[in-house]
Amino acid sequence: MTGNDTEEDLKALVPKGAAYQPVESPGPTRAYAFVLVPGFTLLAFTSAVEPLRIANQLSQKPLYRWHLMSPDGAPATSSSGIEITVGGALSAQNKEVRLFVCAGNPAMAAGAPAVVGAVQRHHRFGGTVGGICTGAVALAKAGVLADRRFTLHWENQPGFCETFPELEPTLSRYEIDARVITCGGGAAATDMMIALIAEDHGAVFAAMVSDMCLRPATLGVEPTQRSSTSAVMKSRSPLLVAAVNLMRTNVDVPLSIHDIAEAVGGSRRQLERLFVSQLNETPAVFYRNVRLDRARNLLATTDLSIAEISTACGFEASSHFTRAFKARFGIVPTKLKGRPDQLVQ
Repeated sequence: MTGNDTEEDLKALVPKGAAYQPVESPGPTRAYAFVLVPGFTLLAFTSAVEPLRIANQLSQKPLYRWHLMSPDGAPATSSSGIEITVGGALSAQNKEVRLFVCAGNPAMAAGAPAVVGAVQRHHRFGGTVGGICTGAVALAKAGVLADRRFTLHWENQPGFCETFPELEPTLSRYEIDARVITCGGGAAATDMMIALIAEDHGAVFAAMVSDMCLRPATLGVEPTQRSSTSAVMKSRSPLLVAAVNLMRTNVDVPLSIHDIAEAVGGSRRQLERLFVSQLNETPAVFYRNVRLDRARNLLATTDLSIAEISTACGFEASSHFTRAFKARFGIVPTKLKGRPDQLVQ
């Protein structure tokens, strides 16, 4: 759909359905434009579009319309290999349109010059811009995230922070900060859209849309993207959970096990017993693996060199990092797919 939709075009946006929720004084049809970047996450994209379709169906009014674009106008291929036909190439949009960049892996694909330029122009002329999954990369390169609350998928946050050290994403599922809107992708795109629908047409109507999505209404709640450390580890030990959280937040400059034990209110011996009994690893081995997992993430999501990644993950020497990496993953860092730099082994 475009900004020149006829009455028949708008009627086509209103599918039939059994459920009905009236909307008083709906106002003009609100518009969205989705830029599908190669490798975009299909789940996140559909999770953003479907609440708009459901809103139209429930109200039996064209509350929303949407337009799909790709950088070159060709069908966009998602990360699952499914192609989506778009309405055309990137083009200027009216400032009332909310422009969202839908991306996935590789995360930096969203930083293509044409996409970044479209975001810059739209925001400069008063439009709202958004990022879904790793779409925040385009917003970062466009210079619109400074002093804004924003987020992107937790998997890509370490690489993002290394690439844009002056920007700090939140761990929220979505963020709405004036004319900048972002979400972590996946089902969080639905949470974000329902929050926007609530702003447009009220909490009662948005809750009905949420029910149609078979999800609980959580307006006003700001859950984080990931389960808590205690839930993932299935541990109820506050000491162990606190120690693991400290390790995960101190990767570039590792703490000593003694300092960690002291910080969480235990002894080193007590911490070692807890780790071995509940995780089958010593604290030192667990901590090293946390740092190596971060390194693997950076290898997959950034263009940083091996030496830079080694330093960012708390290894004093690249040779030490390489040996530890191979011991954990069975492959040296330079052999991972797509690594342009080579390190003498």
